[in-house]
Amino acid sequence: MFEFKDIEILQDIIKAGGFRAAAQKYNLSQSAISARVSGLEKKLGMKLFDRSNRQVRLTAAGLRFIEEAQRLSRARDRIWQELTHPGELSGTIRIGVAETIVHTLLTDMLNKLKDDFPKVRFELSVDTSGQLGRALDDDEVDVAIMLRESVPNGAVAAPLKPVELGWYCAEDMEIDENPLSLNELASHAIVTFPKGTPPFREIESIFSAPDISQPALNGSASLSTVKYLVAGGFGIGVLPRLMVQNSVLDEHIKPIPVCQEASLTALHFVIAYFPERNSEIGAAIHEAAKLFDQIDLKKRSLIN
Repeated sequence: MFEFKDIEILQDIIKAGGFRAAAQKYNLSQSAISARVSGLEKKLGMKLFDRSNRQVRLTAAGLRFIEEAQRLSRARDRIWQELTHPGELSGTIRIGVAETIVHTLLTDMLNKLKDDFPKVRFELSVDTSGQLGRALDDDEVDVAIMLRESVPNGAVAAPLKPVELGWYCAEDMEIDENPLSLNELASHAIVTFPKGTPPFREIESIFSAPDISQPALNGSASLSTVKYLVAGGFGIGVLPRLMVQNSVLDEHIKPIPVCQEASLTALHFVIAYFPERNSEIGAAIHEAAKLFDQIDLKKRSLIN
């Protein structure tokens, strides 16, 4: 019904922003490109482009078609790669990561992958684990490094070491040397992971007893923002310990000693992928990630 060349032409029209620019790439006339698209629309029985104004835009049907067609193209590329270059990764690998991973092992892991697979390009998405799970399930990313609670059914989940969480405050904040009680912690605004995530829910639960003051609990999808808010005195915060230890910036925050009741459960991240689609890619990323899992800045030079 249509050819892969049709998909490539549609992608070039979208990237170039019009038929004329796409025609130049293929050394064809604009009318020839337009005729090819019109022929494809006739075969499909749908309009792919809205031509009602100067700017060429996909229709809703066109957007759906190009999304599905791109999946076919990726599948074709994977098949070709596996048959002609077994064991050699190339092309674009789409990796989704939770922000904790950005601040811990991501750079070292990608440097290792870049050295091992020089033909590979990386397309990164940073999001919450819930969103990453949906993206992985919908084949919008090839591999996701995410919390194990959000891994979709049927996906492989190769574990990483648990990530410990800690309480932090501004460097110039005066605090008692003794562990702070729940009520003492609750007297401050608290900023941490976004609402709906396991850490946010656990913090809510810790302060749920009726005899404990309810703190002002603020969530942010950006852990970098949490650090800056804590350093600026907005409140105290909960952050991954390794993220703070590995920070290359002097952000003027320090750990808070807390009572046992305020201790938080470690986060369990995994390398998640569907084996029928991305077994080789997933295994390669897992091997690279393991090298730098929980490695602090002082030890990195011994590995690199």
